[in-house]
Amino acid sequence: MTPTATKTTPEVSILKQYIAGKWVDGSSSREIVSTNPADNRQVLGKVKGADKSDVLKAIDAAQKAFPGWKATTPPARGRILMKAALILRERKEELARLMSLEQGKILPEALGEMEKGITLIEWFAGEGLRMGGITQPSELAKNLLYTTRHPRGVVSIITPWNFPFAIPAWKIAPALISGCTVVFKPASLVPALAVGIVKAFEDAGLPPGVLNLVMGAGSAMGDILVEEPRIKAVSFTGSNEIGKRVHTIAGARGIPVVCEMGGKNPAVIWDDADLELALAGVMKGAFGSTGQRCTATSRLILHTKIADQFLKMLLAEVAKIKVGPGLDKASGMGPAVDESQMNTDLEYIAIGKKEGAKLLCGGNRITTGDYAHGWFVEPTIFDGVSPKSRLWQEEVFGPVLAVTRTDDFDKAVELANDCPFGLTCAFYSQDLTLAMRFTEEIEAGMVHLNSPTIGGEAQVPFGGVKGSGVGEREMAKEGMHFFTEQKTVFLDYTGARRASNLY
Repeated sequence: MTPTATKTTPEVSILKQYIAGKWVDGSSSREIVSTNPADNRQVLGKVKGADKSDVLKAIDAAQKAFPGWKATTPPARGRILMKAALILRERKEELARLMSLEQGKILPEALGEMEKGITLIEWFAGEGLRMGGITQPSELAKNLLYTTRHPRGVVSIITPWNFPFAIPAWKIAPALISGCTVVFKPASLVPALAVGIVKAFEDAGLPPGVLNLVMGAGSAMGDILVEEPRIKAVSFTGSNEIGKRVHTIAGARGIPVVCEMGGKNPAVIWDDADLELALAGVMKGAFGSTGQRCTATSRLILHTKIADQFLKMLLAEVAKIKVGPGLDKASGMGPAVDESQMNTDLEYIAIGKKEGAKLLCGGNRITTGDYAHGWFVEPTIFDGVSPKSRLWQEEVFGPVLAVTRTDDFDKAVELANDCPFGLTCAFYSQDLTLAMRFTEEIEAGMVHLNSPTIGGEAQVPFGGVKGSGVGEREMAKEGMHFFTEQKTVFLDYTGARRASNLY
């Protein structure tokens, strides 16, 4: 069962900080150890963690590099990004294998994440040729009225462990193409993959100091990535607790901040739905990536007429899932990312039982044989979950699905909205009127009709409402606009002509 480390990317051995174009050791006394969540006996790499002094050095480097990167034309920036994308495509297989080992995803999911992240970098590289403002007619004669966009300066990018390539890609690429310089802090659980990302940009010819990597515990770095005066914008993805703190500090400083946080996403299956289509969507949404997605399907609202039939179909499919290591071709679901996340999953399963929900399947840690050395949890489904229960209201971030039933459309929307989060959702029905009503009434940033709650594309915005996010949307032009200041220009060219007549 235990996969070997021999086929991982060579970057695993280069576990150092990247500051001012150099790979250097961190100054913290704490060592970060990257291990395989499918087999915690397997160490993938080690890095001496960064502390506040390292972050300040990274900010210094980014500040010094900013004037030159700002002066680089957007098409020239785009060519560097495109070269990085080509390098990453060449390394796609080895980095996907590394992702499976370090984060736990099954290899097909890791390959899919690599493809998505590379596509995002390619799309933003193209924005180097499309970046610009707008022109508008002026109320004044002989006047040109237009806008331009300019980079904000040094920005900090803080990313989580669940999408260790795609999320950094959709933050770093728009920051760089906009002309900003970056201090990048990934989650401590995925340092090897972060090194692989930065190495690709380095090999693409990105100038020293434009992209800096600091890895270490948040307690060692403190709030400096948000509160340091030279940081002009912050892009964060992570927990609600930390996100709210980031937003509070950035807000007190008056700088732009985007915080993409949690999700408790509902899928509604109506009585006229294509049940096979809905089944495929719920399986991907609830148990893909071990449920460790902010876009995961974690609540299921079934029309009473088809509820029993659909759950019978769903349980049959869940029974086919083989839980195992990411590099095992037979695995359909990988482990939790670490012991802490596994314990959170098990804690919420215990909460569901205590709250009186009916456990339909799963609910246990898998500990047989070599599984005892990994963080494996069975895919779990609860039926009859109360809308006011913790299992319905709180994010688990694991393969735990909460189910309830109704035959009233307004009640279904009420159940879907009765939650602190509002990231994404799904509605399965062949009734266009109901689908459009759902789209209008649901409290979510993204709506999927007859498709899973998961997914996003480079050319459209990503983000949520309520507790799921604050600030601008990510990806698409909105993701790039976050990293720029807009300037409006009023040009009276009659005055320009008169001035030229003086000579």
